[in-house]
Amino acid sequence: MPDGMDIYASAIERLDLAARFSDAAPETVERLRRPKQLLEVSIPVRMDDGSLRIFIGFRCRHDDMRGPAKGGIRFHPGVSRGEVMSLAFWMTFKCATVGIPLGGGKGGIIVDPRELSTAELERLSRGYVRAVVEAIGPQIDIPAPDVYTNARIMAWMMDEFSVIVGKRSPAMITGKPIALGGSLGRDDATARGGYYIIKDMEREQGWAPPTTTVAIQGFGNAGRHFARLVDADKYRVIAISDSRGGVYNPDGLDITKQIEVKATTGRLDPTDGDEITNAALLELECDILVPAALENVITRSNAGRIRAKVILELANGPLTGEADDVLHKAGVLVLPDILANAGGVTVSYFEWVQNQSGYYWTLVQVHERLQEIMVREYRAVVALAKAKQIDLRTACYTTALNRLAEAHESLGVEKDFAPVEETTPKRATENFAAAR
Repeated sequence: MPDGMDIYASAIERLDLAARFSDAAPETVERLRRPKQLLEVSIPVRMDDGSLRIFIGFRCRHDDMRGPAKGGIRFHPGVSRGEVMSLAFWMTFKCATVGIPLGGGKGGIIVDPRELSTAELERLSRGYVRAVVEAIGPQIDIPAPDVYTNARIMAWMMDEFSVIVGKRSPAMITGKPIALGGSLGRDDATARGGYYIIKDMEREQGWAPPTTTVAIQGFGNAGRHFARLVDADKYRVIAISDSRGGVYNPDGLDITKQIEVKATTGRLDPTDGDEITNAALLELECDILVPAALENVITRSNAGRIRAKVILELANGPLTGEADDVLHKAGVLVLPDILANAGGVTVSYFEWVQNQSGYYWTLVQVHERLQEIMVREYRAVVALAKAKQIDLRTACYTTALNRLAEAHESLGVEKDFAPVEETTPKRATENFAAAR
């Protein structure tokens, strides 16, 4: 399919499966098949050499029945209509899974930002806001950072939006610098949300952290922070990797040292153990496997060789549907991305709330509220999975669909608008009319 629409078709399969276990009305499911709004815009940018380049950008608002849309903006050469639609769809269901009152949105620009100067990147960021300004805002659609975007880019976008509307508008975007209205706790929120689920499982399963092994593919923001959190609790992190490869030590890695070396050199420290490929890391025998980098790293071709007992999806879409089926049959517990990495959007929600109230929370308050939501929703999903005899991913989508249906159907569905059958006998009606 053109423009990445095959990705969107795969996303809709999740909706169809969840509908089998939900009481959602058919028209609600039909509404959720298509985004509410999809914009494609042209962004002219004057380059440093005086030339003009036209960049193509997108913004998709999938659903906003439960609240304004929420979703990141990515700068990447592979951005497409289908990808943006799919990510907005997933955000709708992610927000509903953890019960926060937001819908799903996503945006992107087809660009390799590494080829731009800082000044060109700023002009592109501001140009994007000017192009989509009518489709975003604190009560419409709230962007955030994503692939190759960061807090500074969010600051440029907030500043441009504020100039256009004529007032300071920090609530129009999240992931901002703390000094401009960002939230404490946002930096490690994605990892911390997954960490809180693992800690609740630790309580349930009676795990002893020093003998519980963890392998983490991806040592970016999510993977690095997750490693730091579990290492502090004495879990034995036996393998980590980045795009160049990984390091493996069955006795456990020195995570503090690895974080320091990565920060200063851009590489992992190979002297801490044996080198290992990303593919081999996925197939290590371990208690907890954490794909925290790319999508589709576990597929039908390697799913049968996965030896982890639990998979925590901190990346978006690291498992294909075929891999899901193989692992479920093999008894591997998969904690799906739609729940496991929802800590990021949850703290983004906190940032939006704080911006609107003008009252900012302490780091302890952010952590406590995040833990409450993640643990509560994890337990609810597990309960539904047991009741319906389904896997956790399907349970997440079913939970989300039930909440979306409650919102959509509060406005009425087909049965509420069906014509009322005439029950009064015709003769009685005629007599009544004659009497008048």
